[in-house]
Amino acid sequence: MVRRIHFVLALTSLLFSCEKMKTKPGSPTSELIAESFLSWNGDSLPAYPEGKPKISIVKVTIPPQSELPKHYHPVINAGVLLKGELTVVDVHGNVLEMKAGDPIIEVVNTIHFGVNKGSEAAEILVFYAGEANKEIVVKETPMK
Repeated sequence: MVRRIHFVLALTSLLFSCEKMKTKPGSPTSELIAESFLSWNGDSLPAYPEGKPKISIVKVTIPPQSELPKHYHPVINAGVLLKGELTVVDVHGNVLEMKAGDPIIEVVNTIHFGVNKGSEAAEILVFYAGEANKEIVVKETPMK
């Protein structure tokens, strides 16, 4: 309970300071792009790993009219589509249509793939919260 109160106070302070920054012309601003306890398809995110943390930032480029291979991520990850358009499909038939600027909180341990149906390359910047010696992308059957 105390941790939750501290979290709420810290979050309130952060939000207040962000709002304060927005009121001054020419000052830096901060904008929350995405925040969730769920992935894009509604699944709950798992707990963070207990091992040595490893953060990876990867820019993926998908050529026009091409498709990523089916894969899954054993770690929490999120990204922002920088350019183009991307359709993400999971094995349960859920579909996410993305355009430049859209965020994604990716599914974990669920097979999915992306398709670029557009006429320009799609670029997505993805942040992975993994652990040392653990893959961030796997091209095989997931645990669930």
